[in-house]
Amino acid sequence: MRLYGLTGGTASGKSEVSKQLAAHGLPVLNADQIGHELTAPGGPAVQAVVDAFGEDILTQGVIDRKKLGALVFADPEARARLNAIVHPAIRREISRRCKQLAREGCKAAVVDAALIAEDLEPPACFDGIILVLTSHELRVQRLVDHRGLSPLHARQRIASQIDPRRKLALARWVIHNEGGLADLHAQADAISEEILRDAG
Repeated sequence: MRLYGLTGGTASGKSEVSKQLAAHGLPVLNADQIGHELTAPGGPAVQAVVDAFGEDILTQGVIDRKKLGALVFADPEARARLNAIVHPAIRREISRRCKQLAREGCKAAVVDAALIAEDLEPPACFDGIILVLTSHELRVQRLVDHRGLSPLHARQRIASQIDPRRKLALARWVIHNEGGLADLHAQADAISEEILRDAG
């Protein structure tokens, strides 16, 4: 099975690209969504996260992602602690799901993860990387308008990742998301067709 990585900074439009790839029949494994499942009530990472950060991150006994996010995006050390707990579990779950897809005869799948190639090294597991680029100010505006963050928290969240433009040399495809939805969809459609053609 061919495996492709989809990456881009927070609020770049990556989720919309995911939807469009999925509309072409490509399975998309969303690392952020898997992380949510792992830390949802009953999830395998819940106790380790509460042990690391204390019960102040809970609301009615459940991990409050806003509280946790405010904490880790303001403190690189706290963020590294959370990543050390959650990222290995996410990788294991993605690997498990990829093996299942391959057993089912799937020819190609996509992993949607903002942190792909954060070390600027080409990940050996992918047959190609799709990079979504959007200007810094537009990303801030989207986080404020659509996710209810303050401008300060929006900038902290963006600063927690490397500048996506530094990944350009690693990308097989680059989507420039500065226009409207139709333009974004057209770019994603072209990439979907190429992936499906490659997969045979």
